[in-house]
Amino acid sequence: MNKKIRVSSGAVWEDKVGYSRAVRVGNIIEVSGTAAIDRDKIISPGNVQGQTEFIIQKIERALKEAGGTLNDVVRTRI
Repeated sequence: MNKKIRVSSGAVWEDKVGYSRAVRVGNIIEVSGTAAIDRDKIISPGNVQGQTEFIIQKIERALKEAGGTLNDVVRTRI
């Protein structure tokens, strides 16, 4: 059986609803929806490029913690 690895976002609702930034089972890593928010602060309001860069960095950190990289991504959804 494959071990499940959870990557925490630090969000207060993780324990309440079972949310995780990312979950790895076997060689598959699923990353949850990601917003340009750091704790309770919106990053780069009105600046799509700044928000996108922040989000990609946030996803990259979660992938790394789960043992992957951006080079391993095979599908995204918006």
